[in-house]
Amino acid sequence: MKNVKNTPKIDIHAHAVAFREYYPPHFPGQYESVFISAEQLIEFYDKLGVEKGILLPISSPEGQVSPMTSEACKYLVDKYPNRFDWFCNVDPRAFPNTKDGDLAHLIRHYKSLGAKGVGEITAHIAADDPKVDNLFSACEECDMPVIIHISPTYESGYGIYDEMGLPRLEKMIKKHPNLKFLGHSQAFWTEITGDIREEDRMDNPERKITEGGRVVELLRKYPNLYCDLSANSGSNALMRDPEFAVKFIEEFSDRVMYGCDICRPTNTHPYPFKEFLEKMLDEGKISAENYKKLVRENAIRILKLEE
Repeated sequence: MKNVKNTPKIDIHAHAVAFREYYPPHFPGQYESVFISAEQLIEFYDKLGVEKGILLPISSPEGQVSPMTSEACKYLVDKYPNRFDWFCNVDPRAFPNTKDGDLAHLIRHYKSLGAKGVGEITAHIAADDPKVDNLFSACEECDMPVIIHISPTYESGYGIYDEMGLPRLEKMIKKHPNLKFLGHSQAFWTEITGDIREEDRMDNPERKITEGGRVVELLRKYPNLYCDLSANSGSNALMRDPEFAVKFIEEFSDRVMYGCDICRPTNTHPYPFKEFLEKMLDEGKISAENYKKLVRENAIRILKLEE
């Protein structure tokens, strides 16, 4: 399995700022909380065995203290073409801020420059708001996958809002069958278990997973839903119950994708997940074929990357 473990990974959920020296800290006076630079992210990648990351802009003001632009991501891809690809991002409230605004022309512009998808979508409005629906229609028209961040609350935070059970998200997945949705965030991944509690939706629970989880149900029902395994939310969904993880990866082997979501130089969460996957491979709990799909091959196929 040694050679399989050396399969170059693709991180489908990457963030980096182009000019870190000008960027404000996330919290006042805490300069270690400034978002990571491309050069610092590459250092992580060299340790994690990641060949390439997919840079995701954050265009909504709720998502970050200073938005990361699509243009900045394109700049970093041009600077490090062998280490990054990119998504563009379009806020559903973008000009002219209407439920029928032509957002497709923005997406087509970025796609012509090489963008592989749209996201991470962090606008803090309902997941089925007419403006979000309009954005999904534009993404579907342009054949651009979306990475969505689900928020559990309307009061604060970031991400498209949905209640427990993800009824609004299901409405959108059903309405846009030709749009690939990549599910992400704690409020998405805590729905992997049937015994979810409201307080779980802002956390990464550690208890075993029970049958009846909505994520599993939605994956079985809708072939256009995919799994972004980044951050503590995605990796925890597997690591909290290794026995369940084996069955989950086997059943959805064509729809799970490796990601990191490294935001700051102090982040360490990608290392335990790397060790977890490699251990399952070594112990024969996941096949070499499924391991390669998860860390690399699915991303290439689903995001239409060039090898």
